[in-house]
Amino acid sequence: MDGVKAAKRRKITDKSIPNALAQLPEFAEDSQMYQSLLEMEKKLDWTMNRKKVEVQDALARNPTTVRTLRLFLSHTVSEQLWQTGEVGPEGINFETGQGIPAWSLKVEGRLLEARLCQRGSLPNQRARDRVPPRKFSTLIKRMIVELDRDPTLYPDGNVIEWPRGPTVQQPLDGFTIKRTGDQPTKVRLIIYLEQTPEQYKVAPDLGNVLGIKEESRVGIIQAMWNYIKINGLQDKTDRRRIRADDYLRPIFGGEGIMFHQLPELVNRYLMPPDPVVIHYSINPAQVPPERPSAWDIEIKMEDTSLKSRIMVTVQSSKDSTSDLTKLDDEIALLSQSLHNSHTKRQFLQSFARDPAHFIQTWLASQSRDLESVLGSGPSEGATIRAEELRRSDFFRLPWVEEAVAVHEGLRLASRGMQ
Repeated sequence: MDGVKAAKRRKITDKSIPNALAQLPEFAEDSQMYQSLLEMEKKLDWTMNRKKVEVQDALARNPTTVRTLRLFLSHTVSEQLWQTGEVGPEGINFETGQGIPAWSLKVEGRLLEARLCQRGSLPNQRARDRVPPRKFSTLIKRMIVELDRDPTLYPDGNVIEWPRGPTVQQPLDGFTIKRTGDQPTKVRLIIYLEQTPEQYKVAPDLGNVLGIKEESRVGIIQAMWNYIKINGLQDKTDRRRIRADDYLRPIFGGEGIMFHQLPELVNRYLMPPDPVVIHYSINPAQVPPERPSAWDIEIKMEDTSLKSRIMVTVQSSKDSTSDLTKLDDEIALLSQSLHNSHTKRQFLQSFARDPAHFIQTWLASQSRDLESVLGSGPSEGATIRAEELRRSDFFRLPWVEEAVAVHEGLRLASRGMQ
């Protein structure tokens, strides 16, 4: 039963038509067109499979892009002399901060939308499928705010640091720093960016040779390999060895290195990237600007928009593939039906030309099949047929001599017993 069920589940994949039918004059033109369609389908299938592999490779490599992070700095002041006038001791409340001059610095950031369409989202993309923009705190590893104030008046709270913790933190769009004081303050903001892939600063010794200052580890190794190929530094005899030219000799520390040593060599010249440093001034004695100051910072990150487009394409490809599979199954069934009809036609045509000869041939064929199934035949239980016995080669087989000896031995033994 399992074999029958497996046979029922087996898909028919042959979509060809019988050669005898294709050669008939009335079907020649249609058969040629059908064969041309099959050849074109093979080419399309090959192209689609190649593109599918490319898409899967692109998804595995996490495509990256350069986006713009716009940073906004603004401040507000409260309880300043120009706002409240002279305030006596009775008007000061240290618990609520009333009557104490203070100011607040606000640091905000957001990614500028990619220019894919007017609203920065994918065309024809549903709202629920759009990737929400990343918060500002997820784009930085660490931020330090240094306040240049008189340490005698304000000894504490002049350095504020926000490091990203190892635990999951609530993403934030910005940070607010509040301090007391009425003196002008210079602010120095130091930001360490979270970039994908991780970026490194290249030491001048290697950076001047490759012409890059900051890049990912993979990008630096690729640039190094491109330099080697362009200048023909790969050894002609041993392709694993890299020869040094005048610029690489101080870096290699000799006349050459092996290919597998390149990553280790490059790692020696990698340093943490320089942080982004921004200067800002706060003067509580003046009215704060109505609009915040803005800076644009380029940041490398995963291209979620491209990944979303690829995923949409892959999903639509899956739907199309299921439709194509159904059509292929229908074509295969029709082709199989055509084969069956052609077999029936040949059967009936042979019967119509010579019914007697056809019946004899058919009965002989059925007899041979029955003998094979039952394991019986004209040689009393053996599967040797008469036409095989008439061949002289049959009696020269290796087992014949042994079989004759056994047969004669049994015959003589039976005679002796009698």
